[in-house]
Amino acid sequence: MSKKLFVGGLSYSATNSQLEELFSQAGKVESVNVITDRYSGQGKGFGFVEMASEEDAQNAIKTLNGTDFNGRKINVSEARPQENRRDNQRSNRW
Repeated sequence: MSKKLFVGGLSYSATNSQLEELFSQAGKVESVNVITDRYSGQGKGFGFVEMASEEDAQNAIKTLNGTDFNGRKINVSEARPQENRRDNQRSNRW
């Protein structure tokens, strides 16, 4: 079963392919998603990597957390489930 990881501390110019290349050193990568600003397209400094197995995910955390990537120290941890968000809490005002 695949395992999703949170990657923080990315440079704003980091790309999906660069992140995939880095994480493929730790195991099989299922998907990569660097989060970008919808208007400028610039990276927001974090992303998600889905590893093929729990073992690959734990290996990625152990080997890549705290390492230098594109001149910045990255943080790698298990991703938390996405919370339900309301559209800027507008529904509470009316």
